[in-house]
Formats: sequence, C-alpha cells, structure tokens
Amino acid sequence: MELTESAELKEKCFAGRTAIEQCKEQIDALRKSCEGQVFPDEAVPNIILAYRHLEDARMRLGKAIQALDGGTSCYPR
Repeated sequence: MELTESAELKEKCFAGRTAIEQCKEQIDALRKSCEGQVFPDEAVPNIILAYRHLEDARMRLGKAIQALDGGTSCYPR
C-alpha cells in the first residue's frame, strides 16, 4: 500500500470514529429516555448492548489507525 493510500485509509478511519461517536450519543439518549419506564425485558438491555458494540467498533478503528502508524501505541509505558 502506498503512503497516500495509507493516509487516505487512516483519514477514513478517523471519519468513521467520528460518525460512530455521534451514533453513540443518539443511542445513549435513547437509553436515557427509557429510564423510569416499563418495557419488555430485553428492550433496554439490547439498547445498552448496541451502545457497547459501538464503543467496540470505535476502538477497533483506533486499532486500525494504530496499525497504519506502524503498530505503536500512543500510550507511553
């Protein structure tokens, strides 16, 4: 992969992370709107799982960016 292709992919990963963060905010607002109300047993837990899966997807894109940067962590040891 050429450097420009790598940089382009990296920017697309950053854009994906931004989109996921916006979606996470919507799902969290949905979860909060359910507080104090009675719903079928699996409704709210599945909303919570959807949020957690979005967190995981955002993290995975971060790991892809990390790999594109040579696999080094941005966190010092």
